Amino acid sequence: MIELPIHDRNGKQVDTLSIDEAALGGEIRYELLKQAYVITHGNQRQGSARTRGRGSVAGSTRKLYKQKGTGNARVGNARTNIRKGGGVTFAKTRTREDFRTALTKKMRRLANRNALLAKLVDGEVKCFVDLDFDAPKTRDFAAVLSAVGIDRTCLVALAKENSNGFRSARNLANVDCTRIDQLNAFGLLNHRYLVTDRRSLESFLDGSCFESRTNGTAEEAAR
Repeated sequence: MIELPIHDRNGKQVDTLSIDEAALGGEIRYELLKQAYVITHGNQRQGSARTRGRGSVAGSTRKLYKQKGTGNARVGNARTNIRKGGGVTFAKTRTREDFRTALTKKMRRLANRNALLAKLVDGEVKCFVDLDFDAPKTRDFAAVLSAVGIDRTCLVALAKENSNGFRSARNLANVDCTRIDQLNAFGLLNHRYLVTDRRSLESFLDGSCFESRTNGTAEEAAR
């Protein structure tokens, strides 16, 4: 069992949360995490780079001069790739879908949980009693991060209902925000720290945060 410290907003430990490693994959699976990271990164490619081939360049198809008798090398039309203004030999025409790959559902869910396990083992998860604010206050959220010694990039994962928490954190440098039900391996591995509150973390561990995204039960969503 992993005993995760629970802090108040002043950075003082007030409680602990017991987390079973078996529910998060039992051990850190580096190959799976690498695969999930690379696939997610590749799926974010826009695939919008375009160049024109010789068939896409405007211009006449007329042969510039006769084949023989001029003393020059033989040449075709002006759109050939060896002439200035001609088309590119291997034009870039691939779209976003050409770069997309996918993990199986079980692999993706295990990778997300295993990335959380890696953060827990390294002591890079900062969990608070609550992160509910009466109004959006960036200064107050910065003080909360400073109280637990966060000095690098961090990912703030909160319940989707906590709009004031998101608004308080989103303008801070090196801080990104995500909903707890959208927490994934790529986001966890791309940041040094994970910042969340106890209620949100428990909902991720027991799967209850996924209820609104599936037609099945919370237990089915967590598998």
